[in-house]
Amino acid sequence: MGGMEFNKIFAAVLIAGIVASLAGFVSKKLVAPERLEENAFKVEVVEGAGAGGATKVAMAEPVLALIAAADVARGEKISKACAACHSFTKGGPNGVGPNLYNVVGGPKNHAAGFAYSGTLQNHGGPTWTYAELNKFLWKPKAYDPETKMNFIGIKKPEDRAALLAWLRTMADSPKAVPSAAEISAEEAELKPAEPEAAPAEATGEPAETDKPADGKPAETPVKPAA
Repeated sequence: MGGMEFNKIFAAVLIAGIVASLAGFVSKKLVAPERLEENAFKVEVVEGAGAGGATKVAMAEPVLALIAAADVARGEKISKACAACHSFTKGGPNGVGPNLYNVVGGPKNHAAGFAYSGTLQNHGGPTWTYAELNKFLWKPKAYDPETKMNFIGIKKPEDRAALLAWLRTMADSPKAVPSAAEISAEEAELKPAEPEAAPAEATGEPAETDKPADGKPAETPVKPAA
C-alpha cells in the first residue's frame, strides 16, 4: 500500500471520528431537557394544618372593627389604583368597571347602564354591606368566580378598612359605621377553623385504675372449696 493510499484512509477515519463527536454533541443540546428554576404557571394550593388537624382555608380577615378609626385619606390614596376602571364621583361615568358612588350599602348592580356579570347577588345577598365588600375586595375571583372584575385583590386588612372608610364618604348619605352586632357577626363568620387535637395513641398498657398502688399485678383471690 502506497503512502498516498494510507494518508487517504487515515484522513477518512479522522473525519468520521470528528463527525461522530459533533453529532453526539449537537444531539445532546437538542434533546436534553432544560430544567426550569420554578414553574411557569404557579398554582395556588390550600394550606393544610398538618396531620390530624382541620384544613386551613384562605379567607379575608375581619375588618369591620377597624373602619370607624380607619385613615380615610389613606383610603383615598388606595382608590387611585382603582381609578383606571372606576369613577367615584356622583354621576360619574362607567368605565371598564361601574361607577362606585353610593356603593356602600347599595345594591350590587347599583350603576345604571353597566353590564354586570349577573352573578354577584348569588353570593351573600343583593346588597353591598361592609362585610360583603370586605370579602370581595380581598379577592374578587374567590368571592365570585364569574365576576368580570380581573383584580388580584387587596390583601392587607388595614388597607381594605381604609378604602371602605373612604368609600362610605362617597355617598349622598354616608352609611353608619358598622355596629357591634355587625362586627361580631363578621368575626364569627370569618373566624379561622381551629385544628383538631390528634387522638392519643394506644400503648397497650392497662389503665391506671387497673394497676394497684404498689405497681405489682393484682392477685386473684382463690375461693376455698366447699
